[in-house]
Amino acid sequence: MKTFSSYGPVSKKSNYYVPRTNLLNQARENLLGKNPEEGGHYITVWASRQCGKSWLLRELFFEMRDSRQYLIAHIDLQHLTKVDDSVRAINCIMKMVSEQIHIDFPEINVLEQFESLFKSNYLPMPLILILDEFDALKEEVITDIIGTFRNIHNLRQKDGKSAFEREYRLHGVALIGVRSVLGLENKSGSPFNVQKSLQIPYLTYEEVNEMYHDYERESGQKVNQDVIDRVFYVTNGQPGLVSWFGELLTERYNKDKTKAIDMDLFKYVYADALSVLPNNNTINIISKATSDEYRNVILNLFKTSGKTVFKFEDPAFNYLYMHGVISFERDGEFRYAKFPCQFVQEKLFDRFAREIYSESGKILPDPFIDIDPIINESAINVRNLMKLYQSYFVENREYIIGKAPRRSDNKIFEATYHFNLYAWLNSFLDRKKCYISPEFPTGNGKIDLLIKHKNIHIYGLELKSFTDLAEMKKSIEQAAYYGKSLGLSVISLVIFFNTKITDELRERFEKDYANQETGVKVELIMIEAV
Repeated sequence: MKTFSSYGPVSKKSNYYVPRTNLLNQARENLLGKNPEEGGHYITVWASRQCGKSWLLRELFFEMRDSRQYLIAHIDLQHLTKVDDSVRAINCIMKMVSEQIHIDFPEINVLEQFESLFKSNYLPMPLILILDEFDALKEEVITDIIGTFRNIHNLRQKDGKSAFEREYRLHGVALIGVRSVLGLENKSGSPFNVQKSLQIPYLTYEEVNEMYHDYERESGQKVNQDVIDRVFYVTNGQPGLVSWFGELLTERYNKDKTKAIDMDLFKYVYADALSVLPNNNTINIISKATSDEYRNVILNLFKTSGKTVFKFEDPAFNYLYMHGVISFERDGEFRYAKFPCQFVQEKLFDRFAREIYSESGKILPDPFIDIDPIINESAINVRNLMKLYQSYFVENREYIIGKAPRRSDNKIFEATYHFNLYAWLNSFLDRKKCYISPEFPTGNGKIDLLIKHKNIHIYGLELKSFTDLAEMKKSIEQAAYYGKSLGLSVISLVIFFNTKITDELRERFEKDYANQETGVKVELIMIEAV
């Protein structure tokens, strides 16, 4: 029986997978050319990690390796990551090519000899060359190799003969990687400006759905549709995470295969995935996001006061995008940076909250305070809960403000207020049998905290930072619709102000707003965070 696998390229015989036929056809057509007589293209195959780049080109290699028209070699370059001499790296590569196509190549002594290895006196037929983990090579090595490929491409274009009769027989090249292949980190500019680009996207909802239904058909065990839908929601179709959750749900946590895999099991698995289960993909993402070089970029993306314009040419955005830390969304003519999926954003949010506010300070301003009007066996009064938090903030202001990371203009990152509230709620409600989880419905600019009380009642807190009155009115309306989507009759809109809030302002705005269209009541709560 097949299994879900998130450990390297999947096996079609042993693992659940989606064929991605359109991408495979596109890669084949690029490498062979629409008209193979004219030659194929030199392409870069790129995506963030664990998206199936290697698998796709490996499938093409398996398909073509018995061809009578082409030679094909698929080489992994990860082991050459520390080689800083181009000639040495090239000799290693060509030795591996030789072993796959059974043609002997002489060792080269200088870079200028490299292109001669692709001439007809060595290659009896056109060669398709696939170089995996190409960006693992040193930048200078990358530059030298793709510079040679570019020159071969130009020389080939000047040759009026058929691709099968030309002097240079390097028919098609696929360079698989995540960043340097594109030349964006090459300070002297990319010399490889003749390539086509093939991006490997995340899985679609239909593809994720099909994978889990394949498991149903083979195992006979039902996977409830709301579980499949939730897997897609929290992963956004990121192939490595989709398969990882598949593995957890169908193997590691699947104790009774006579029962359907339901949301109770998913929630248990998801909680463990967030807190106790290691995953190489997310470990890598967190290490990139929390590094000193990119930390402030990520903190800025958690702001609720506006979106961040995405520019692929920006080195920070390029690096974070290629490593799966961020993505982008289209809105008319604009492109905005966002987090790639709920799971990644939640992991990062929790990481920053715990890192910045590892110690919560004095949780209760008065340990003898009667908390029954705030939380009891039957309910939580969110407005009273936030009044308690306001008192906590005032009591611990020096600590909270002092720990808050600051932007280059010395202002506090907006999200740190939300991190602090989340950390405080976790500390205060931990012994009250309440579970707090952040939700990020849009991937940027929207943070909601859901409090589950006694595994019965759900309370929704939508967090915002004040910008202006018009935006606040818009937030009230949006909160009502979000409350309706959660099936709530009441939702709390918690707005942080970095100015003093007068009694007059509280009396004027801090009240309940009934939304007629949704039937949801929005209770607006103002937090003075200065």
